[in-house]
Amino acid sequence: MGGDGNSAYGHKKFKRSRSHFTDRITADGRDGWPVESGRYRLVVSRACPWASRAVISRRLLGLERALPMAITDPVQDDRSWRFTLDPGGRDPVLGIRYLAEAYEKREPGAPGGVSVPAIVDVPSGELVTNDYQQLTLDLATEWTALHREGAPELYPQALRDEIDEVMAEVYDDVNNGVYRAGFASGQEDYDRAFARLFRRLEALAERLAGRRYLVGDTITEADIRLFTTLVRFDPVYHGHFKCNLWKLAENPVLWAYARDLFQTPGFGDTVDFDHIKRHYYQVHSGINPTGIVPLGPDLSGWLSPHHREELGGRPFGEGTAPGPVAPHELVSAAGRPA
Repeated sequence: MGGDGNSAYGHKKFKRSRSHFTDRITADGRDGWPVESGRYRLVVSRACPWASRAVISRRLLGLERALPMAITDPVQDDRSWRFTLDPGGRDPVLGIRYLAEAYEKREPGAPGGVSVPAIVDVPSGELVTNDYQQLTLDLATEWTALHREGAPELYPQALRDEIDEVMAEVYDDVNNGVYRAGFASGQEDYDRAFARLFRRLEALAERLAGRRYLVGDTITEADIRLFTTLVRFDPVYHGHFKCNLWKLAENPVLWAYARDLFQTPGFGDTVDFDHIKRHYYQVHSGINPTGIVPLGPDLSGWLSPHHREELGGRPFGEGTAPGPVAPHELVSAAGRPA
């Protein structure tokens, strides 16, 4: 998203683009991209919920050394995601100013825009994949030789059918639903997206009332995908995207569930509320032309007791929690709940 496209949001029918680059990095290298420690660079924005899935998965699985990460500026210009947070405005490994340069090196004039998460091949400087739906599943299943000791199973074989079903519902009505509501160009489109969103959220609250996690008794990919929308709900989706039937903090089950995950190592320690708020309110000029970033809401509640442990469950299954965050990957102080 960038340039004229940002001012167009809210003025044309919203449709999410499919990932154009769907190569996979696999243990056997069947697409020409074998899993190899240090070869690739994961490019993310801490503002983006789709990229945040990859940030969380990478940390839970202990892939920080094997898959180094680049973080873009949350505020894009007309060339989209840029590396202005780095000295000299260039990614120190790839040597580029814009993620678009890796896209162009792979396929000049490729359709679909420049999106994160993206994985870039460091030796060639070419984009490998921007397939946000498959990327994290491959981190969980194809990169196992490089997982940390005690890494959880985020996509266990025995539960994949149920996980896939839950994730599909969450994607259609929640992950993408907030965007369909926020970028609706007409009342009917907005009403339809709004109704589907809150029906699904209420169904998820009912599902989670008696169980700690969405599928099974451990954290899975399904929880990661729901969390990245829930953590943005009150700061941006409730007001900016007009998803305001109720706040997350007003739904006892989902609020407790989201706080449980936020306080689990690998989740809240990857969240930067400052990046989230500045991106949505400053970039989406079509629906927030002033670019004013609201000062609220109060984020201190994210660290309050949730009592979800009373439902049982084992966050990491037979595994263990990830260790401390590496100093160079710490979230800015502005990103933590005040």
